[in-house]
Amino acid sequence: MLRKWQKEVHANAKEKGWWLEGDDDVNNIPEKLMLVVSEISEALEEYRNHKIPDGIYMDHSTKPEGFGVELADAIIRILDLAEYLEIDMQECIEIKMDYNKRRALRHGGKKC
Repeated sequence: MLRKWQKEVHANAKEKGWWLEGDDDVNNIPEKLMLVVSEISEALEEYRNHKIPDGIYMDHSTKPEGFGVELADAIIRILDLAEYLEIDMQECIEIKMDYNKRRALRHGGKKC
């Protein structure tokens, strides 16, 4: 299912002009990574404004907002970038989760 979403997310991003052939300004990988960070920052602002309980609400238009929506935006941006780079995120997550299951409690005593 994740692989299907990854392809769908990237196709939509291309259709909306977020990826253009030969356009290094649009296809700037560091910038795409920082856009993921910006979505996480927006989730933090929702948290700071005590808007977590429902995770989603509608603003004055029909645009969904909220903590959950910002997390979704970060995932969407990650899936989009992964598809552009031809990285199978489902496989990466499965491998990493398998590894994490074998790790020590808090990875050997880390605090965060």
